[in-house]
Amino acid sequence: MMDIVMPRLTDSMEEGTILAWLKQDGDSVAIGDELVEIETDKASMVYEADAEGVLKILVGEDETRPIGETIATVGEGSSETPSQNGKVPDEEASVEEPEVADKPAPETVPEPDSGNDVRVKASPLAKRIAADEGIDLKSVHGSGPNGRIVKADLTKTATRTEPVTAASAEAGAAAAKAGPSEAKKGEVETVELTRLQQLISRRMSESKATAPHFYLRTEIDMTRAVEVRTAFKEAAAKGESVPSFNDMVVKATAMALRHHPRANGTYRDGRVELYSRINVGFAVAADDSLVVPTIGDADQKDLREIAVESRRLAERVRSGEITPPELAGGTFSISNLGMFGVRGFDAVINPGQAGILAIGEIAERPVVRGGKIVPAHLMEISLSCDHRILYGADGAEFLAEIKSNLEEPGLLA
Repeated sequence: MMDIVMPRLTDSMEEGTILAWLKQDGDSVAIGDELVEIETDKASMVYEADAEGVLKILVGEDETRPIGETIATVGEGSSETPSQNGKVPDEEASVEEPEVADKPAPETVPEPDSGNDVRVKASPLAKRIAADEGIDLKSVHGSGPNGRIVKADLTKTATRTEPVTAASAEAGAAAAKAGPSEAKKGEVETVELTRLQQLISRRMSESKATAPHFYLRTEIDMTRAVEVRTAFKEAAAKGESVPSFNDMVVKATAMALRHHPRANGTYRDGRVELYSRINVGFAVAADDSLVVPTIGDADQKDLREIAVESRRLAERVRSGEITPPELAGGTFSISNLGMFGVRGFDAVINPGQAGILAIGEIAERPVVRGGKIVPAHLMEISLSCDHRILYGADGAEFLAEIKSNLEEPGLLA
C-alpha cells in the first residue's frame, strides 16, 4: 500500500485544495493516470498517479491539506470503508457505476448545437462541473479572459437564487446601519475570493510589506525593434512563430541579468542568494488569476526559441494544462500590459526575486533628433527593485543595459 500525499506543485506552495478526484474510490489506477485536480497558490493542476493499484481516497473534494499529508492510498484491494474525513466518495454503489461522474470529459460537454454555431469558451474544470451539474454553459456568463467561463461563474449560477437574495437583504440592512454615505452606494454584493485569489492577495501583500520596493523608470526607443520585427514577419514561413516585442524584452532582460547577478537573486533570512541559472517568468492572465510560466535558461536561447517557448507556455496556461515544472524556478519576472494600451505602471515583486520589470505600450510619439522633431516608437518600462538586495545604482545599470539591448535589437538574435 503506497501513500499518496499532498504534493508540492510549486516552489511557494504550502498547502493545496482538492478540487476534484478524477478517479473514484475503489478504482484501479495505473502509473500516469490523471488522479486528482489540486488548486495551488498559482493555478489548478492535475496530479498523475505514480503507483498502480486500487485507490482509496482519504480526503474529500474542496478540502485543504498541507503538503506532505496523506490524501489517498494506492495498493492491492480496497475492502475498507472509503472515507475518514466526511465528504469523500459518495456511496459504495457509485463504485460500481463509474461511467458518468468521474471522467474529465471536456469533449463531451459544451460544444455548440449543430444548428447554433456558438463556441463556448470554458476551462476544463468548468466543463467538468457543468457536466456533473447538468448546467448548460451557453447560459452562463464567463468572467475569465475573453469571456471564458471559469469555476466561479458556475458557482454563481448554482447559488444565484436564494443565497444572493439573502446576502442582498443582509447587505441592505448593513447599508441602512452604515449611515447615508454608505447607503448611497446602493446594494452591496459580496463576492468571495477563490482560494487561489486569496493566496495571490496574501503573497502580494507580504511582498509589499516585507520587501522595500523602489522604482526606476525609463523610456526606450523601439523604432529599430519595430523594423526588425517587421522583417521577421515578412521572412517568416507560414505557421512559423514570429518573435513578439515581449519576446524581445525577455531576451534583452536575460542578457542583462547575465551581467548583473544581484538582479538575478533574492534576499532571504538576512542573506543574499544568487542564482546560477537565468529563468525569466512572464505574467499571463488565467482564469481568475495571474500565472507566471518560466522560460528556463532564457539567456542561452535565441530569440526564435524564446518565441516558440513563450507561445507554448501561454497557451498551456490559458487551456489550464500548465504543469508545476513549467511554473517553477523563476529567477526574475516580467509583466506586460502594453497590449491593453497602458503607457506605464509599477509591478509588485514576485516573492523570492530581486525585481520585476513592467512593460508599457509601444506608441509613436515625437522626439527631438539633431535639432529636429521626428516620429519614434517609444516604450516605457519600470523596474521594481527590492532595496535589500538592489541599490539605486545597481538597478539603474541593469535597466540601462536592458534599454541598450532593445535599442540595438541586432544584439538579441
